[in-house]
Amino acid sequence: MPESIDLYYWPTPNGWKISIALEELGLPYSVHPINIGKGDQFAPEFLKISPNNRIPAIVDPDGPGGAPVSIFESGAILQYLGRKTGKFYGNSERDRIEIEQWLMWQMGGVGPMAGQAHHFLVYAPELEPPQDLPYAKERYRNEVGRLYRVLDTRLADRDYVAGEYSIADMAIWPWAINWERQIQNIDRFPNFSNWLERVGARNAVQKGRAVAQDLRSQMQSDRNAQDILFKQRA
Repeated sequence: MPESIDLYYWPTPNGWKISIALEELGLPYSVHPINIGKGDQFAPEFLKISPNNRIPAIVDPDGPGGAPVSIFESGAILQYLGRKTGKFYGNSERDRIEIEQWLMWQMGGVGPMAGQAHHFLVYAPELEPPQDLPYAKERYRNEVGRLYRVLDTRLADRDYVAGEYSIADMAIWPWAINWERQIQNIDRFPNFSNWLERVGARNAVQKGRAVAQDLRSQMQSDRNAQDILFKQRA
């Protein structure tokens, strides 16, 4: 029985990527909640693991060479877990190229753009004072829509983004499932919509998304959390 991986986590799209992957891979793990609305991400002991003060992060006691390893950045964690287990990361170099392209597409596109859409469409108008910025709202809503059209086109002739189900799907789905908060009309994207349902029907995906779900709070109305999350200074 492998040793339990320590998962430093909060129930957000980036956190779900790793809880879903661990469930899919059947790896034992222990959850360490990092309450980002209370500032847990700035604790010195967490910064030793994740110097960018972001979740998720993991510590694998059975890392390379049998020695512990800590990893931050969700994409890097997914790649590590794929290599460690030999699962959901393709069977050839060409497979891995396909998977990594779409993983980077999520990391550099869907995640940042959807995150900005969430901020300006959901959170900013509820700040004190309100920040209702039509240009920003339109800018990020449109860019998310463009990315989902790219994904819809990609899925026209395949069930998953890189052919077989992979860590790329695990990375994209947690952000894409929030399409309503991003003010998207997914009737325009039938392949994308079917893919959301296909991935979401997986038992491991459902279990991974449910991890610590009861800890989520309504940050739209939590002024202290807003100050911590949105008013950081260098």
